[in-house]
Amino acid sequence: MRFERRDHPSRALTLLAPVGAILVALLVAGGLIALAGANPLRAYGLILKGAFGSRLGISETLTRATPLILTGLAAAVAFRARLWNIGGEGQLYMGALAVAGFGMIPALVALPAPVAILLCLAVGAVAGMVLLLVPLGLRLKFGVDEVVTTLLLNFVAVLFVSLMIEGPMKDPLAFGWPQSVPVPDSAVLPQLMARTRLHLGLLIAVAAAVFTWWLQSRTVFGMRARAAGLNPRAAAFAGVPLGRTLIAVACLSGGMAGLAGAIEVMGVKGYVTTDLSPSYGYSGIIIAMLANLNPIGVIGAALFSAVMFVGADSMSRALSIPSYIADVTVALSLLTMLVAIFLTQYRIRR
Repeated sequence: MRFERRDHPSRALTLLAPVGAILVALLVAGGLIALAGANPLRAYGLILKGAFGSRLGISETLTRATPLILTGLAAAVAFRARLWNIGGEGQLYMGALAVAGFGMIPALVALPAPVAILLCLAVGAVAGMVLLLVPLGLRLKFGVDEVVTTLLLNFVAVLFVSLMIEGPMKDPLAFGWPQSVPVPDSAVLPQLMARTRLHLGLLIAVAAAVFTWWLQSRTVFGMRARAAGLNPRAAAFAGVPLGRTLIAVACLSGGMAGLAGAIEVMGVKGYVTTDLSPSYGYSGIIIAMLANLNPIGVIGAALFSAVMFVGADSMSRALSIPSYIADVTVALSLLTMLVAIFLTQYRIRR
C-alpha cells in the first residue's frame, strides 16, 4: 500500500470532504455519548432542538456564530497565504479594547449612530491589524517563526486588557468589578430581533465572508496571495511582491479578528472584560480548517460550531451528559477534516 498524489482533485471530492469529516466526527462522538449511557440520536436531536427549536435558541445560535465567522475568516485568509496566524484571540481582544477606548472620546457621543458605528468598527479592525503586523515584521526582517510570536501575543494582549480595565479604563460604576467603561449608545449595534441578543454584526460578518471570497477569487491580490501560499519561491520568481502581499494579507486577517472583538463589544457585551471571548480566536482555526480555507464555507463551519455549543447546553440538562461533548465533537471534526484533506490530495494505491 502506498499514497500517490492526485494530479487534479475533483471538485466533488473537495466539496464532500468537510461533510464526510463532520459525519465521521458525529459518529465517533455518538459512541462517546452511548458510553455515557444515552441515546446518541436523541442527544443530537436535543442539540438541534436547543439550537433551532425556539426563537431564543435561533437568536443565540446566530449570535454565537457571528464572531466565529470573523475569526474563521481571519485564519482562513492567513493560512491560504502560508501566514500562520495563531493570534486571533489576542487580535480580537485588542479590537474590543480599542473600541472601548475610542468610546471614551466625548465627541463620539454627539456623532450620528451610523458614523459612530463605522468609526468604531474601523478602529477595532485597525487594532487587530497592528497586532498581527508586529510578528509579520519580525518574520520578514529576522525570519522569526510567526506561529510562536502570534501565539504568545495572545497572552500579552489579554494581560494588557486586564491591566487597562483594572486601571485607566475601569468603569467607576461597576462596583469594583473589572470591566471597561461601556461604549456610548450611539455606537451600539442595532438588534435584528427584538428582545434577543441578535444584532447587526451577523450581517456584517456574512458580508465580510462574501467580500473575502470575491477578493480571493476575482482580484489580482487574491491570485498573488494564493501563489504565495502554494509556492513562495515560484511566486517570487514570477514577480509576485511577497513582502507587500503578506502585509496586505496580515491587514485583512488581523482586521477580521479585530472586527470580531469590536462587534462583540458593540453588539453583545457593551463593555470589555477578560472573559469576553470563550476562545473564539482559537475556534476560528478549527472553523477555517473545516471550511477548507473557503470564505463561504466558513459561514457553514461557524454555524455548525455554534449549533454544537448552544445546543449542547439543553442536551446536557435533559440527559445529564457534560456539555463538553460539544468541544469534543468540534475537536474531532478538526482531526477528521485533516484526514479528509489528506485524502483529497492523495489516493491509496496497492
